[in-house]
Amino acid sequence: MPYSNEPDPFRTLSPAPRPAAPSPDLVMPMTEEERMREELEKGILFTTVESVVNWARSNAIWPLGFGLACCAMEMMAIAGPRFDVARFGAEVFRGSPRQADLMIVAGRVSIKMAPVVRHLYEQMSDPKWVIAMGACSSCGGVFNNYAILQGVDKVIPVDVYVPGCPPRPESLIHGIMKLQEKILTSRVEIGPVPRRAQPPRGVA
Repeated sequence: MPYSNEPDPFRTLSPAPRPAAPSPDLVMPMTEEERMREELEKGILFTTVESVVNWARSNAIWPLGFGLACCAMEMMAIAGPRFDVARFGAEVFRGSPRQADLMIVAGRVSIKMAPVVRHLYEQMSDPKWVIAMGACSSCGGVFNNYAILQGVDKVIPVDVYVPGCPPRPESLIHGIMKLQEKILTSRVEIGPVPRRAQPPRGVA
């Protein structure tokens, strides 16, 4: 409608004009101390040790490299260039449980395998987390029989459940992101603080 009085919805806004620079006569010269203070304030970040530690932990997750069934194929795919879990700092799959802090239970857990999974979990260093990947590791899936454990949470604690049979790599990455959110809100445990032995009462 070229002759319509309505405003054009496709009009483009011109960039806002830049504010004029103050006149050098109006700017008071800064002393060396004021200039140094201004430079320092540009690079200062106020936070807590707990927030920094949780931020570092959530962005440097090292999964344990082992798989139990077909879900392991989807777990391997997240390390490839198509999905690139390195964007979230979780691409360093470790071959030893002592170097890992995340266990991704990818696949069904048989009764015979349950003690091995528990042993691997106990060998991992604290703090450690667990993702149950797929329906089989979460609740047994379609294998409702005497040979399959009906959920890996019967033997180890689980932090995040990823549904699917098998879940796509995007689902596992979403589960890792949810785990990162959980780590960011967790409390940092540094263990008991050693105290000096108090002398018995009545002894100087």
